[in-house]
Amino acid sequence: MPIRTITGVNDGSDPFLNQTSSTIDNEQTPSTTKNSSFEVRPDSLTLAEINSLSKELGRIVFDTDNGVSRIWNGAEWKIFPETSTPIDDVLDNRIICNQLNKDTTLGGLIDSTKEYFIDGIIDLGTTQITVPTTGMTIKGLSFDISGLISSEDNYTMFISESVEIGSGNLLGLDYYVSVTGSGSQVYELIDATGFNAFEFTRINYIDCTSLGQITNYRQGLESGTGRFGGSPSLTLSGLWVGGYRISTSIVRSMSDTTTEPLFKEGLLFQMNSRFLTDINCDLGDLQPFTDFQPSNFPTESTIQFKGVIMTRGGVSNSDDVNITPNLVASGVCCDWGNNVGMNNTFVGGSLKVTAEAETTIVQGVGADLAGTWTASDLQHFDSPESSVLRHIGTDPKDFRVSFDFAIDGGSNDVIAVELVKVSGATPTIEYTQKRVINNLQGARDIAYFNGTFNVRMLQNDFLIWQVINITDSSNVTVELDSQWLVEER
Repeated sequence: MPIRTITGVNDGSDPFLNQTSSTIDNEQTPSTTKNSSFEVRPDSLTLAEINSLSKELGRIVFDTDNGVSRIWNGAEWKIFPETSTPIDDVLDNRIICNQLNKDTTLGGLIDSTKEYFIDGIIDLGTTQITVPTTGMTIKGLSFDISGLISSEDNYTMFISESVEIGSGNLLGLDYYVSVTGSGSQVYELIDATGFNAFEFTRINYIDCTSLGQITNYRQGLESGTGRFGGSPSLTLSGLWVGGYRISTSIVRSMSDTTTEPLFKEGLLFQMNSRFLTDINCDLGDLQPFTDFQPSNFPTESTIQFKGVIMTRGGVSNSDDVNITPNLVASGVCCDWGNNVGMNNTFVGGSLKVTAEAETTIVQGVGADLAGTWTASDLQHFDSPESSVLRHIGTDPKDFRVSFDFAIDGGSNDVIAVELVKVSGATPTIEYTQKRVINNLQGARDIAYFNGTFNVRMLQNDFLIWQVINITDSSNVTVELDSQWLVEER
């Protein structure tokens, strides 16, 4: 067993100070020598045992719980010598990064098998972090304690080795970033394979000039992140085969002069999955949230704002067209719901008779209801022909149909209205209602039709109403302001 030698005087009260300087082994029963000029301490003290010792200035012991020597400095047991490192900080797969070693750790060749741990706030200056093709993991204590900062002009903090080589995963947790120099940015990264991730949890961006550009990554994820001050615009470029999600995140104190959006369309940007956010965001006076446009999202319903709170200068205005200047809630690529300060998507549409026309009848044969049918509030629907509503999205598929018709025809004739769904070239009757035309005084003999029912529609299915005169071949006319509505269930 190794031994530790310390100075001090044993008065017999401390059981750990009762061994002589003679040879000690595990089997020997310790002897006691009082008033000796030094004591020998076995290498077997736990932290609890150390805390029970009499506390004498300069006393040194070995802490077996943490694998370090400790010295009593008059106030506490400090690590001795001061360069000793607790066992928690010398994990095989962790590299401690601080202001003194930044150039050889963060600025050196990154080892993708290690976690880079930010010990305190590190001013990187002009030092850049090159993310290798095998990726990088970087972590701090919290975004109040650990940080990466630089005020240099024309500086980029995280880079790929080159456009041709690219980078792998970049994963971050619990620190803050502040890049404030003119023309500077946080990221300029290109995915080496197109199948890597850009993911961060509890990261704050403070007064950043720009967040920079991410190109061709498979997916992005932010959880619990914050943007405070500056113009932290992030450009997404190239093909993203996955998606981007930013949730439980907050944006405050943005620049009132910037016109750069928080999320910006970059060169050849296309996202093949969804962009989803529930962000709580207060924009600058001139700042959009995103300048994305429908062509960036080829799949329907994949720009998803769900439970967003959006303000500008603290004021909520869902009619603010500069929040998403190239997108509207009714667009096929959009699926927006439960938002405050933004519009929401209500999938469906309606048709209303704005000009009457007589429907020519052959007894017992269905005929499309004639007249001018004017469409309104079409969202993920269109009206390629008068009296037709077509579903042009892929989701949802279940809808509610409501209708209210007044039809003029031959008195006492029995007529029926039928809703026909056409899938491809195949028509099916989804709903039928029969009425007798009332024999009223005056020129008008009217039957009233109304109701609500459900229908399932796939992409490009369309609906049209027909009328059948069961009694004879008398023509009918659907009257002004008759209407019907399709809406998501």
